[in-house]
Amino acid sequence: MQVLFLGTGTSYGVPMVACDCAVCRSDDPRNRRTRASVLLREGGATLLIDASPDLRQQMLRHAIRRLDAVLLTHSHADHVLGLDDVRAFSGRQNAPIPVYANAETLQVVRRNFEYAFREPDGPTGWDVPRLRSFEMDGGAEICGVAVTAVPILHGRRAILGYRVGGLAYLTDCSAVPDESFRLLAALDTLVVGAVRLAPHPAHFNLSGALALVERLKPRRAYFTHISHRLDHATVEAGLPPNVRLAWDGLEVETPG
Repeated sequence: MQVLFLGTGTSYGVPMVACDCAVCRSDDPRNRRTRASVLLREGGATLLIDASPDLRQQMLRHAIRRLDAVLLTHSHADHVLGLDDVRAFSGRQNAPIPVYANAETLQVVRRNFEYAFREPDGPTGWDVPRLRSFEMDGGAEICGVAVTAVPILHGRRAILGYRVGGLAYLTDCSAVPDESFRLLAALDTLVVGAVRLAPHPAHFNLSGALALVERLKPRRAYFTHISHRLDHATVEAGLPPNVRLAWDGLEVETPG
């Protein structure tokens, strides 16, 4: 399975508006982070995890021509506001794009993007995104790919991570409930958020993410959802050999 990191930043993105810190002014392209999402390619299917507000430029940058389904971790703006740009794919493919999420997230996106869930109305019906919602509860086969929802916590909020083959994607995670650890056994690749050095009430900081890596013992791990508080080169120099900061445009292979 191919994993493409479309975006690796927090809800602010990096550089952050109105900030003159060293990371926001950095010339290192790995410090330029659009909002977090990944694209998975497996067996001819292309799956998107989260639709950030930067989705349009992400898809243009990587010349993405097809999208088969969208998996949403939760309904915060930096993870869903790109759904309107899915219309390029639903129109091109002449079919609605399936959207998978938990019940709470689907309620929010169906309200905020209600026009996208209507039946097409006349010849202009494809000028808006065409979406079809599916509640993700446990596991599902999506376009021939087995996907398991992994309940995690984002502060006090219950959201979803996803397990696909040897990959687990746990962005915006501050804790993993005990019952979810069995879903994360024998990982090849763990992707988990690591927002900054200081503790955060709703996200793992760097030490928290490293502690999760130590407990799960994947073959390798990549940190995402990174704020302007972490300089790529500086932080990477102190990480274990099997742990790296992800960056926008990074591509990795992992067993599907």
